[in-house]
Amino acid sequence: MRHISRRGAIGLGAGAAAAFGVAGCGSHTPSEGSSHAGGSPGKGRGEGKGEGTGRPSGQPARPIGDGSTAFTGKQPNQPPAPEPLEPGQTPPQFVVFSWDGAGEVGNGLFPRFLDLAKEHGAHMTFFLSGLYLLPESKKRLYDPPNNPRGASDIGYLTDDHIKDTLKNIRRAWLDGHEIGTHFNGHFCGEGHGSVAHWTPQQWRSEIDQAKSFVKEWRSNSGWTDLPSLPFDYDKELVGGRTPCLLGQDNLLPVARELGWRYDASSPGGLQVWPDKKQGIWDLPLQQIPFPGRSFEVLSMDYNMLANQSVNSTNAPAHNYPGWREQSAQAYIQGFKRAYETNRAPFFVGNHFEQWNGGIYMDAVEEALKHIAREKDKGEDVRLVSFRQFTDWLDAQRPEVLAKLRTLGVGQAPAGGWKRF
Repeated sequence: MRHISRRGAIGLGAGAAAAFGVAGCGSHTPSEGSSHAGGSPGKGRGEGKGEGTGRPSGQPARPIGDGSTAFTGKQPNQPPAPEPLEPGQTPPQFVVFSWDGAGEVGNGLFPRFLDLAKEHGAHMTFFLSGLYLLPESKKRLYDPPNNPRGASDIGYLTDDHIKDTLKNIRRAWLDGHEIGTHFNGHFCGEGHGSVAHWTPQQWRSEIDQAKSFVKEWRSNSGWTDLPSLPFDYDKELVGGRTPCLLGQDNLLPVARELGWRYDASSPGGLQVWPDKKQGIWDLPLQQIPFPGRSFEVLSMDYNMLANQSVNSTNAPAHNYPGWREQSAQAYIQGFKRAYETNRAPFFVGNHFEQWNGGIYMDAVEEALKHIAREKDKGEDVRLVSFRQFTDWLDAQRPEVLAKLRTLGVGQAPAGGWKRF
């Protein structure tokens, strides 16, 4: 059984050398009860009700290719069209919860967070690993760059878990969430096969394969009795997050050619307003306060674990209550710092995992509920997907966004928003 790896560890400036610094996401297998993997919504334009057919109400499904996917019309449960900020208007506080891998491995975490999102009017981004829709019996269909055919640093799912993943991805899209990509084999580290060393051409091959596993799951599995995924993945896919936050520089030219709108792969971003990199919105995980420590931590479950239990996923249980609260408060303090100052968007990344007794999933739930309570008070807090946030960015005047980017971490406008 493979275990969490410290491959992809990244330092985050002063203080990062303390303990073990901050790490990028590690590799693990579904056999560990976890999945590299991320509700629903307020009622906006284009809302429709999902039916047993797996399509928005009243929309005839138009099969695409072998029928693995289908065009079903506009995505339901989307927020109203974004509008540009007016002079002196306070920006909304955007919060994006995202999930790497987005596979269902029998631990119930995928539907748990779909239910939580629906309850609190939230949307999320699910970065689907293409291999999670490819049966292991067909693994030689995958030809990873600089690695043996069929190789993968994450395990293949069982057939039943692939079917459950299809069910949850279908529901997620109908609930209004975004389906991005986490690519395929999750090759990290420093060796020749690592995504850190892939060329743009190799990234294009990886993307084409990831898309094909989603668009051709029916042919690859032979399952003809399951409903199609209710979206055109060529149009749905507008962004992703690379394994262990590696390889972005060579990915971006390909992303731009494919018409992607954002990338969420930068390591160690600050809580400031984003800019574009190589023509693509750069939306990184962020450094946030880590209560009781002298350094900040990256806003992802794996980075909490790396600094609490030295990468052990099954540390002594007496640590769990304190670690759970530390992780929850890291997210909450990260949210509060942005909300009370520069209103920079807050990005959180996670996996469907049960590390250290499931404390990181409980921490994410506590943080989401805290943020949702602020939203329910009538404050302009918006729990959105990366795609929805990108829609808002693209609707703003460039000079307004440029001015927002002048605000540093924890810096509020000197004269208040009305004079900013």
